[in-house]
Amino acid sequence: MKPINVVAAIIKKKESYFIAQRNKEKYMGLKWEFPGGKVDPGETLSQALSREIHEELNINIRVHEKLAQEKYKDNEINIMLHYFLCSIIDGTIKLNEHEAMEWVEKKDFDKYDFVAGDGNITSLI
Repeated sequence: MKPINVVAAIIKKKESYFIAQRNKEKYMGLKWEFPGGKVDPGETLSQALSREIHEELNINIRVHEKLAQEKYKDNEINIMLHYFLCSIIDGTIKLNEHEAMEWVEKKDFDKYDFVAGDGNITSLI
C-alpha cells in the first residue's frame, strides 16, 4: 500500500515554534504535533498545507522551504510526512481541532510528548 502524503507546518515566530496537542478523540490523541494534514488529490504540498492550517487554526501562512520528509508506518497509518518552514501572514489563531497550543523554544521540545515522526524532526530544526 502506497503511503498517504501528509504535510506539516513548522511555524516559527522569533525563537519559538508553534506546536498543537492532538484532539483526544483522534489517533495518537493528546500527543503534540506540528499541525497539518492530508494532501487532497490535485493539490500541491504547499496548497494542502495552507488549506489545512487555515481549517485547523484559522490563520493564513506563508510556506517557505521544505525542511525534511519522513516515512512513518504502524498498524493504523502509512504516511509520508513533508515538513515545511512557515510563517504567519495574518489572522488570530483559533483551535478548531486541537486541544491546546504552545509556542516553544527548540531547547524545550523534549518536555513534550510528540507524535511519532514529529519527535524526530525536532532535531533538524
